[in-house]
Amino acid sequence: MAVNIALDAVNTVFLEESGRVEVDIKRYAKVEKIPGGSLEESQILKGVMFNKDVTHPKMRRYIENPRIILLDCGLEYKKGESQTNVEIVGDADFTRLLEIEEEYVKRQCDDIIALKPDVVITEKGVSDLAQHFLMKANITAIRRLRKSDNNRVARACGATVVNRTEELQESDVGTGAGLFEIKKLGDEYFCFITECKNPKACTIILRGASKDILNETERNLQDALQVARNIMLSPRLVPGGGAIEMAVAQRLLQKTTHGPYAALAHALEIIPRTLAQNCGANTIRTLTALRAKHASFSDTTKPCTWGIDGESGELVEMDKKGLWEPLAVKLQTYKTAVETAILLLRIDDIVSGSKKNKDGGKEPPTPKEMQETQATAE
Repeated sequence: MAVNIALDAVNTVFLEESGRVEVDIKRYAKVEKIPGGSLEESQILKGVMFNKDVTHPKMRRYIENPRIILLDCGLEYKKGESQTNVEIVGDADFTRLLEIEEEYVKRQCDDIIALKPDVVITEKGVSDLAQHFLMKANITAIRRLRKSDNNRVARACGATVVNRTEELQESDVGTGAGLFEIKKLGDEYFCFITECKNPKACTIILRGASKDILNETERNLQDALQVARNIMLSPRLVPGGGAIEMAVAQRLLQKTTHGPYAALAHALEIIPRTLAQNCGANTIRTLTALRAKHASFSDTTKPCTWGIDGESGELVEMDKKGLWEPLAVKLQTYKTAVETAILLLRIDDIVSGSKKNKDGGKEPPTPKEMQETQATAE
């Protein structure tokens, strides 16, 4: 299940434009954990889901083919950053101040209503007056959405996040979503923007009996997502089960049986040896048989894929078993191991300093120093 979800998520957020490949699963593939239900109910949405409800109870909660506007500003009167003093002489002055605030909010709502949207989502607040104007125009509003969620909505429905309502254009309206819906899951309300035409963002819904199960499932899913991402960025695979390590070790031993080649070959054989130990097989016999398989392999049409089955401990062909590993991971592992060995070999000496007692005094003299002191005294 985790494999299928990971592959669908990576394929959804995969973006290629102008020769640049982007697979940003951290930003555009969000995992939502909802306690309750079973693991089999977990699914991936070709769209966005977030924990928000509409701002007014009479606003629509189910809209097909919605026109969505995304804002980075609040639909409320904005106070100035500089401190200002206003002198109010009579009731007319106070009334005029309230009218200015109302006109400012109404102007913002008029800019939005002119584009005839169905849904308005903002990262800031929505005042009661703005809710009134939007509700009369049959527009649903959602407020205080996180910037990361707003960016995912923009990728999913094709909208553009706008900073000022005066700058709104028809091209900024997102029309790629097929359904806007508010659902109640458990004790919380969730907003679903799904059935998108070409979503480049997705939401993975995990269900489980408890939070501990959900956390463990999320950790496993994150590993699967990273593997799928690596394969999409570098679609090259090598056989697993210690087959590639043994094949490289055999090639190195063909050069010479002494020196650095042999040392590196023996180091690579640690991987199949560890696999044999973990599955309870006879380590010496298994490694000897695996070396013989690679040494006697004569088929020139394909590489030798004999490796160790991690469950049974038997020797099997990894291409028939269907066990593969990303080449990028193997290359990084070898580079790290070699660079660490070079770093350790460059250490010429170790400098150790003397420690002081807890009371701040010096360490007691060594036996050699005591003997020298006695000899001097005599």
